[in-house]
Amino acid sequence: MSASEILYPESEDEVARLVAEAARAESPMEIRGGGTRRGLGRPLQTASTLSVARLSGITNYDPTELVMAARAGTPLEEIEAALGENNQMLTFEPMDHRPLYGVEGTPSIGGVFAGNISGPRRISAGAARDNLLGVRFVNGSGEIVKSGGRVMKNVTGLDLVKLMAGSWGTLGVLCEVIFKVLPRPETAVTIAVRGLNDAQAAEAMAAAMSMSVEVSGAAHLPESVIYKMMGGTLDSGPATVLRLEGLEPSVAVRSTRLVEEMRRRGEVTVLDADATSVLWREIRDVKPYEGGGPKPVWRVSVAPSAGHQLVAALRLKTGVDAFYDWQGGLVWLQMEADPEAQLVRQYIKALGGGHATLVRADPAMRAEVPVFEPQAAVLETLSRRIKDQFDPSGVLNPGRMTVAM
Repeated sequence: MSASEILYPESEDEVARLVAEAARAESPMEIRGGGTRRGLGRPLQTASTLSVARLSGITNYDPTELVMAARAGTPLEEIEAALGENNQMLTFEPMDHRPLYGVEGTPSIGGVFAGNISGPRRISAGAARDNLLGVRFVNGSGEIVKSGGRVMKNVTGLDLVKLMAGSWGTLGVLCEVIFKVLPRPETAVTIAVRGLNDAQAAEAMAAAMSMSVEVSGAAHLPESVIYKMMGGTLDSGPATVLRLEGLEPSVAVRSTRLVEEMRRRGEVTVLDADATSVLWREIRDVKPYEGGGPKPVWRVSVAPSAGHQLVAALRLKTGVDAFYDWQGGLVWLQMEADPEAQLVRQYIKALGGGHATLVRADPAMRAEVPVFEPQAAVLETLSRRIKDQFDPSGVLNPGRMTVAM
């Protein structure tokens, strides 16, 4: 196998054969789907690449059951088109990383679950792994493994299913995924509160989430990023944005209540369904930092009350820009120069804990800096044992997540 060789198996059995051959030869392989998220993780040096792009197609979908099964290489746009025909959707709103990396390609449904990719609706609908019901995959020995099932109440093997979500191809090659879907909301509006600073915005989002209005998205866009959203149409100071979705009569009643509450905090504007769709797609895809530029980008998860404190502390030490999703608990940081990994993680620990992922940086930085949050010694030992069980020869995406793996 040459370093440039890309293998395109067309069946699960062929995946198993190729992985088994690589394991016997102890020849490492890069595992990928559409290749649109290759910039996330430590850079790989492998003898070959195995792409599941040709393992494509929806294998089972009955809209009345709210469950879909698809081969891992199925383009995400094909999944969403089929769901759209039945007014259904992926509730966890997976991010499209192409704008952030400035790349082309076709995101796959397998890649979404392999990375546990979740967007703004995570606070109300759960993460990608919470919607994954079953998997078929090939482990590092070339064995075909099935876990979970199509019936939503079937919890057999559920822990194994969740383990595969977020493993980034280091434990197995996903061949098929089975997942929940839900009806698409009839309409949506966004309540935008203007002029709040980061701390005030955190309080406003917490107040909104405590109300019985069912907020499905809560984000804060400071002045430094607001002009980059929606073609600059929101450029009149910071905006704290709150999304409501559902049946039109229900949304109308709930939005009235939320507007009344938020007017006590600042000037309020209401965005209609079309504007809401554009805005939350741009928040999901981190539009302020798009283009694949050289500045490092972090994805930081902390307690919602700690997000603005983290940013304030960092700004005293280094150049950083930021905006907030998940009620302030998800902080997107763009650093002006170096990743400042030690500083970022030091402040996260001081503020009660959390985790930080270096989502974008040049390969040299990603090789030097721990891209994913370092684990405690006990968890690291457990992770190594799991890796040894699933991939004893260490041929699947070796080192993508940590040096130890």
